[in-house]
Amino acid sequence: MINPSATGWIDKFFSEQKFSQQAVPETNNHSFYQKVRETGFIYGHIISIATPFPIETKGWFKTEISKVALLNTLYGIFSLTKNDNNPEHFITEALAFYNQMNPEGFNLFKILLPKSSNSLTLENIIDERVQTNDSIISKNFSHLVTNALLFIDVLAFRQYLIHGEIPEKYLKKIEETVMSIVALALKTKTNKSQYDDLLIKLFEASIRYSKFSKITVQTLETLQFHLFTNELERYYLIDMAGMALWSDGVLENEEAYFLHTLAGILEVSDDFVTESIKNTNTFISDHKKNIPYFNYSNPVKHFYDQMTLGVITLIKRNKNRLIKEIIQSKELMLLLAYSTRRDLSPSEKKKVKKQLLDICKTIPSLTIFLLPGGSLLLPILIKFIPTLLPSAFNENLEENE
Repeated sequence: MINPSATGWIDKFFSEQKFSQQAVPETNNHSFYQKVRETGFIYGHIISIATPFPIETKGWFKTEISKVALLNTLYGIFSLTKNDNNPEHFITEALAFYNQMNPEGFNLFKILLPKSSNSLTLENIIDERVQTNDSIISKNFSHLVTNALLFIDVLAFRQYLIHGEIPEKYLKKIEETVMSIVALALKTKTNKSQYDDLLIKLFEASIRYSKFSKITVQTLETLQFHLFTNELERYYLIDMAGMALWSDGVLENEEAYFLHTLAGILEVSDDFVTESIKNTNTFISDHKKNIPYFNYSNPVKHFYDQMTLGVITLIKRNKNRLIKEIIQSKELMLLLAYSTRRDLSPSEKKKVKKQLLDICKTIPSLTIFLLPGGSLLLPILIKFIPTLLPSAFNENLEENE
């Protein structure tokens, strides 16, 4: 089974899916886009990955799901554009694409390891790419920590495959166009909701080339839509507008008019608009309870709850090594045992924190606790550890009392 946080996951992904043993699928832009939208990739909330052989993502972090989904979607657009399903050819093109991309806030050259294979280098790039520009602690308004605009990478990759380079300022222009459409759509909404500002925050954290606050466009007619001639680009712009307009399944007349006007300017059929409205409503309605910015109440509690789930997952994955390291430290074992019966003194807490951080340094997956703000997550680790330790843990405590 593929582990997107372990080195070599890209090679394993292509080995398991056996793409090179299959014929290049017969598809077109419309069917490709529909398939991608069904996975939630377009909306920034991925519920599945469209691969020949199913991938079980239960227990994965959202960043892990997004990494595999981004790789798979980039590979899909490569196959569609080049009529080629060779993974090695794809990886070579994807590396060249991201090498040219190198946007502000995404310093590719920091993660290009001189002795890495192409697939390992691409792993590092994708890992960086799915992150937003926010730090771990500032993502306190949701647990959707992945980039909501990853489909822009797919569109830009298509341009690269066709032209041999990314057209000048393409990424900045399409990002600004998406932001402008979202801003205009939100202005059109008849009923404002608490989610509007959260959606803006989500997009703001995802953009790399522009600032939402600098969007000053007043009407759709002033946008440079002539720059986007492909169906995929135009479908995406309409879906982003529909996502911004969504409000409890009700689309007011003015909002529907806005979408149809946008479609008219983009020369996209009214049938697609109807399809877009229906699909967006169905997707959000079905998955609303799991989409963070529709479940925002207490930001601190929400942040803590979601980080707790993430930390526990990390602990479980590294259970054996963590237990081994803890058991080797008799003093830490004793203090952790005491912490289940009484409050530790300030000096005892300091010892526990120091010794646990030393252990985390030796386990790569747990270096999250060493990052800025990571110490705020340490109590989660301390609280959960006793449940992992063997029954002898409590027996040893009794012997020392």
